[in-house]
Amino acid sequence: MGWNPYNAFLCDTTEQQYHSAAQNLISLGLSQVGYQYFNLDCGWQGKSRNSSGGFTWDTTKLPSGVPALSSFVHGLGLKFGVYSDGGVFACDFVGGTAHYIGSLGHETSDANSFAAWGADYLKVIKFKARLNWESSEHSWLNDLVSSTDFVDFNPPIQIEPHYTTMRDALAATKRPIVFSICEWGVQDPARWPASAVGHSWRISNDIGPPASWDNLFRIINQVVPITQFAGPGGWNDLDMLEVGNSGLTTAEQQTHFAFWAAAKSPLIISTDLTKISTAALNIVKNTRIIALNQDSLGKSISFKRRYTNDHDVWAGPLSDGSTAAVIINWQNQARSLTFDLADVGFSAATASNLVSGASIGRLSGSYTTNVDAHGVLVLKLSGTTSIAPPSFTFYNAAASGNTLAGGASVRVVSSSVSVVGFVGNGGTLTFNNVDGGSTGGTKLLSVDYINADFVFGNTDCSNCRNAFFSVNGGSPVQVQMPISVSWDILLSGYLVSLSGFKAGKTNTIQISNANAFAPDFYRIGVAA
Repeated sequence: MGWNPYNAFLCDTTEQQYHSAAQNLISLGLSQVGYQYFNLDCGWQGKSRNSSGGFTWDTTKLPSGVPALSSFVHGLGLKFGVYSDGGVFACDFVGGTAHYIGSLGHETSDANSFAAWGADYLKVIKFKARLNWESSEHSWLNDLVSSTDFVDFNPPIQIEPHYTTMRDALAATKRPIVFSICEWGVQDPARWPASAVGHSWRISNDIGPPASWDNLFRIINQVVPITQFAGPGGWNDLDMLEVGNSGLTTAEQQTHFAFWAAAKSPLIISTDLTKISTAALNIVKNTRIIALNQDSLGKSISFKRRYTNDHDVWAGPLSDGSTAAVIINWQNQARSLTFDLADVGFSAATASNLVSGASIGRLSGSYTTNVDAHGVLVLKLSGTTSIAPPSFTFYNAAASGNTLAGGASVRVVSSSVSVVGFVGNGGTLTFNNVDGGSTGGTKLLSVDYINADFVFGNTDCSNCRNAFFSVNGGSPVQVQMPISVSWDILLSGYLVSLSGFKAGKTNTIQISNANAFAPDFYRIGVAA
């Protein structure tokens, strides 16, 4: 928990702004509720090393120097963080031409410098350099930077070893330094596992600026398949907070903060603390939501159910045996929203509202309340009564009795798994002879699929794919399906309720998308 200037100031922060921000962490009461790390971001670095090859800073922006700033921050009782780059040059906002120095090839020297300056935190980014300078004397740098041009969908080299080099250099200093890995999730760092390399790892491209609801949706989709990798010592980093910045309503800021907290992401405020509103300050100082983030069990909430274009349900355990449930209203209007306890495995529970602090009392079956547009309901559920999970009859997508048309085809993933891909854009997958039971009607489906269509920016369905399910030729139902990380990793148990089943084993379920590709499908299950 702490503060970083980037979302408010980009790469252009002055020494006086740093001092004001650090002092405001104290005067606004933020340090008292846990915000301890005061971190630098891009733009503070020098453009050349000193005569002994050491790291330097921009003396115009930091005339007193980084060691003096570190001493100032520590004197306030805060911890101090620095920022570097794993390449030759660092990130900037002038097309890669600023040439702020990076740490590639200087990891040991730079780690020693950072430790000597009193750093308690180091964020290392992997920047895609833009090779647009012309001097021939820099041609060797072109070659070096080109060979470490990581920030794309297929990085040409493995990124992990570059981070382990810095990890080892930091360890050798003997100073405890939190190591923040920032490679935008392009090589699935959660599964390295990154917890053996750093203390947190970014899972997506930047949240902004500018702040937007679409950015939140993109990042929430991207964390769906990797929540299980967060735990004590290593955390999924969903990027810095946009609470306090323009672009999000108060309700959206509340959703943003609550979700990040419950997902156990680092909580790094990134707004101008001299201008933060009372409403934004109240959001980031909510000790009940902060307690979700800092819970000693360290278990992230996980994805439970999506009601497409309506609401999401996420939940996770807490150290006292209770459960945190986070319900997001995807609709663009305030409305009455019903939370079904069965979506988190319970039939009854005693609930409290962690945003407002209100005690709700005993719930049975469901809970209905008003939720703002893009707002959030955060419940702590205790004294729960569990229910048995539904059982399913499964139908493999690649089974010979199904109908594949319009380009849909079978793809072998492994010796035991085949999927049907190219569903959509004219391709359709139809499951035949599906059992509707003795009564037909509405059935709960469980879908196992693969979707690695991850994106760096916002799209029509950011980090998700739309599929349209039709039962017995009925009206197609949109199903919005998050990524599974890669094209050989399944996301299992996506639930959706569909109506239109007939009694008996003559039902069909067709999956399509007229305008885009749906995921690759492994199987569907139909609840008894």
